[in-house]
Amino acid sequence: MAEKTIVFKVGTSSLTQENGNLDRIKIARITNQLAQLHQQGHHIVLVTSGSIAAGFRRLGFDKRPIKIAEKQASAAVGQGLLIEEYTQNLMKDGIVTAQILLTQDDFADARRYQNASQALQVLLKQRAIPIINENDTIAIEEIKVGDNDTLSAQVASLLKADLLVLLTDVDGLYTANPNQDLNAKHLPVIESIDEELFTMAAGAGSSNATGGMTTKLQAAQIATKSGVPVFICSSKEDTALLEAVTQENRGTYFLENSHAMNQRKQWLAFYARVDALVEVDPGAVEALLYRGRSLLAAGVVQVEGEFEVGQVVEVYSHESHQLIGKGRVRLSSADLEQALQEGKAEGLLIHRNDWVTL
Repeated sequence: MAEKTIVFKVGTSSLTQENGNLDRIKIARITNQLAQLHQQGHHIVLVTSGSIAAGFRRLGFDKRPIKIAEKQASAAVGQGLLIEEYTQNLMKDGIVTAQILLTQDDFADARRYQNASQALQVLLKQRAIPIINENDTIAIEEIKVGDNDTLSAQVASLLKADLLVLLTDVDGLYTANPNQDLNAKHLPVIESIDEELFTMAAGAGSSNATGGMTTKLQAAQIATKSGVPVFICSSKEDTALLEAVTQENRGTYFLENSHAMNQRKQWLAFYARVDALVEVDPGAVEALLYRGRSLLAAGVVQVEGEFEVGQVVEVYSHESHQLIGKGRVRLSSADLEQALQEGKAEGLLIHRNDWVTL
């Protein structure tokens, strides 16, 4: 089998007992499989949930807390306990682990995004297994449902991984919830992700503690657009991770997009922070979407928000008010608006190399 870079995402339900405590047997089962894959020569990355589950009882809570501050405090305790469990298990096979805690800001900032990529590449080259989690102690938004699904897709895209495996408590995507509908059909292969699929998945989710099937579809959309295939399967079998590498177990396989974005375009499309937008005329829409052209200042009809040179803005059609893409600007909003008012809007606003169609 050829060596691959594989990102595994393991959710809370795959790591815990029914009472919410960490299940050491489940963790040992996962790490044993990771060790086998590592020994086969694969480069392995693990994106894991479970820090809150690992910490809340140690902090004196009888049940998993609901308040944000209590979740954050539990995560602060649990992060160390969780990485210790993984480290001890993998060290039995002589495998070095590395803890990485990320937030969305690490992807939104171009320099930090590049630094994260370089650090991960070094760790994999040196045969370590990076173990990644949200920095739940400080990241308020990132504590929301399903976020580690998205995080795993972002990591897989960042690394241009050969495969992203989303482990959950169901064996893939169904046309309806298989626990409620006996006629629900299992979908083994998905060629493209569209709105119809999202609508169907909204009623076909699992009882996974960190989110249903919709968040996994969102993750699959990010990864496949970046050229990374995705496999969703159940973590319940003892050999689930091993079989997922070649899709021998039952699951749903999402084909990667044949026109994958490069890393620069990925950052623009999925991660760059956007605080402003411009609306453009029909001629500019056609030039951007169908003629492979850059956006000229003359095509701008309206500006909302403020931006400086080098920042990223969303671009909308003035007629339909639909988002058509994002790009890094070469003029500030102040200079652009002044030029528009004076009827002298000339020059380039967004170069084609700094543009991504959405």
